[in-house]
Amino acid sequence: MRRALIPLLAFCLGLVGLTGAAVFAFMPDRAPVGVPGVGGPFTLIDQDGRTVTERDFTGAPHLVFFGFTHCPDVCPTTLQQVSDVLAALGPKAARMRVAFVTVDPERDDPASLKTYLSSFDPRITGLTGSPEQIVATEKAYRAYARKVPGKDGDYTMEHTAIVYVMDAQNRFLGALDVSRPAEETAAQLAKKI
Repeated sequence: MRRALIPLLAFCLGLVGLTGAAVFAFMPDRAPVGVPGVGGPFTLIDQDGRTVTERDFTGAPHLVFFGFTHCPDVCPTTLQQVSDVLAALGPKAARMRVAFVTVDPERDDPASLKTYLSSFDPRITGLTGSPEQIVATEKAYRAYARKVPGKDGDYTMEHTAIVYVMDAQNRFLGALDVSRPAEETAAQLAKKI
């Protein structure tokens, strides 16, 4: 009798596991109601030297991306992908904005952000601040950043590379997958905003 129960028990546990995996795989492509808080209040400085808070992004859906101007590949690639997605959205992106929050306030002052962002869509706002303000913003968005020493006193930054999709009330809707063609990503974004 016990020999028959063990395979039956294993089968039932496997069935429960498969059911759970199927539920998660076929969930709708939007954040569930009980999503933990991502985002929150911040006070930073934009590339023009103006004070900017999260309230400046209220009223329209927006994207938030953490990076830095000395980033060799991920940041410029992601910002170009975001620029392409905004172009692919057409009129639907008219009110959309993007916050590019530096994780390297030591080097990324307003002037360097302005120069760096001139190569991308003008709706992208560069944000910097004191190290404490940047850390507080990273915590609010549950982002990660860490200084990694390099050669001859130089350094780079490890950081979260998620593009956060926020609604008009600054609520987190999910992450934007910018690895696909811009038209596909724009179609995915259009469903969320």
